[in-house]
Amino acid sequence: MIIWLNPFSGISGDMLLGALLDLGAPLDGVRAAVASTGLTGWTLDAERVTRAGVSATRAVVTVDDDATERHATELLAHVERADAELAARAVRMIADVEAGIHGSDPAEVHLHEIGGLDTVVDTVGVAAALRLLGVTEVHCGPVALGSGTVATRHGVLPVPAPATAALLAAAGAPVTGAGTGETVTPTGAALLVAADARFGPVPAMTLQRVGYGAGGRDPADRANVLQALLGAPVGASAAMTVLETNVDDVTGEVLGHLVGRLLDAGAADAWLTPIVMKKGRPAHTVHVLVAPEHAPDCERIVLEETGSLGVRRGTVNRMALPRRTSTVDVDGQPVRVKHGPWGAKPEHDDVAAAAAALGLPLREVARRALVTPLISEDR
Repeated sequence: MIIWLNPFSGISGDMLLGALLDLGAPLDGVRAAVASTGLTGWTLDAERVTRAGVSATRAVVTVDDDATERHATELLAHVERADAELAARAVRMIADVEAGIHGSDPAEVHLHEIGGLDTVVDTVGVAAALRLLGVTEVHCGPVALGSGTVATRHGVLPVPAPATAALLAAAGAPVTGAGTGETVTPTGAALLVAADARFGPVPAMTLQRVGYGAGGRDPADRANVLQALLGAPVGASAAMTVLETNVDDVTGEVLGHLVGRLLDAGAADAWLTPIVMKKGRPAHTVHVLVAPEHAPDCERIVLEETGSLGVRRGTVNRMALPRRTSTVDVDGQPVRVKHGPWGAKPEHDDVAAAAAALGLPLREVARRALVTPLISEDR
């Protein structure tokens, strides 16, 4: 998968983490990665907020130890316990540029402002979210830098902060102005560099999802969000996980309920195949097609709903054509319509609800939905 970041209002560690969560990175999976660092006394939550009319996800990190100053090696000791090399690279880069600025040894550098334990949560969380989303390439547009000054432990410093400027300069990042105040933090800049971000316009890809990560401030003149576009390389197929298990002692009602739960949990598809097992017993195979980041949740659902003792896993390549969803008004009833390159189809649940409300046959509601002008376009 490819991700393109649009830091038109800047970027910080929590803005990037919020954007990745908004794209669908599972919060529980990100929390598990942070927990593997051995860090205690922290929480990570995601809340919906609005910035200049744009709905976004804000990653809310709290730590019991709210000290903002400590040695970089202390942060690195936590980060290196997790399977998150990107996070470790980001912390090392921060230590290196701070040491260069202050003329000290990176192993001895003392971090101010960004030395808090929330930096561990941000960096490990971003590394985990990128992995869970299957991101293999990070691209980024021009980075919007603020201006003015910022008060630090060392005194008043210019914006962008020296560490931020050094990190972006080392990466050859294109930058632009974004008014007053600090818009890019050293952590945000370090994560871009550590992810080997390629700076430039939106790359060729089949766009699948759009996410927005919110900053803590809500200025009146612009949406303080980081926009993120997630897609597959053009002409390439996406790797998907297939889960399967055979069951001969589960009722049809439970299996129908299971398929619904799996689709709600993020499965791209779920279906049942009738089979004959040993001793001639009639049975079913449960099949699940799911993106790798949602596979653990779907696997758990299959096991707890069926009581099966195991699940087979495999990997397939899935080519998905671009699609979009619109909403139309059928005699006062909203009906969603899914559009692909070769046709359109109304959503059955909406058609059924509208048919019941209007006292019309399903086929008539479906026909009207296809000829009615849309009232909204869903992203």
